Amino acid sequence: MPALFYHLTHSPVETVAQMLLEKALQTGWRVVIRGSDADRLAWLDQRLWLGADDSFLPHGLAGGPHDADQPVLLTTGSDRPNGAQCLMALDGAVIEADEARTLERAWLLFDGNDPAAVEAARDQWRRLTGAGIAAQYWSEETGRWQKKAEKA
Repeated sequence: MPALFYHLTHSPVETVAQMLLEKALQTGWRVVIRGSDADRLAWLDQRLWLGADDSFLPHGLAGGPHDADQPVLLTTGSDRPNGAQCLMALDGAVIEADEARTLERAWLLFDGNDPAAVEAARDQWRRLTGAGIAAQYWSEETGRWQKKAEKA
């Protein structure tokens, strides 16, 4: 399983997250979205409810009585109370190498227009690949997603 890095320059995070989450749910996977800021996750929670009528995305914010039942759970925590096979990290949230080894998918979405976010993603890339985790770097610089780098 490679860690997939998504360098966002055109699409908003909620659009890319929804695309990846829909694919994960179609595969039958549960997902944890890990962020570094509870307010930002609450904002994303609201955006995910505003998707198209034909693309209902069942999800919830961590801390409720049904966390274990959520197909997609948004959290600032390091655990996966819903038994998620996939982890999406936003806003500099960290995925550790030992954790990545246990996942079907790990996505790291970062704002390509924010130098601090780009540097944090580069640090994650170095740490994960340095620990032997395969990684792919995807960019939408040209307006469509292209794989720009891969490390086995």
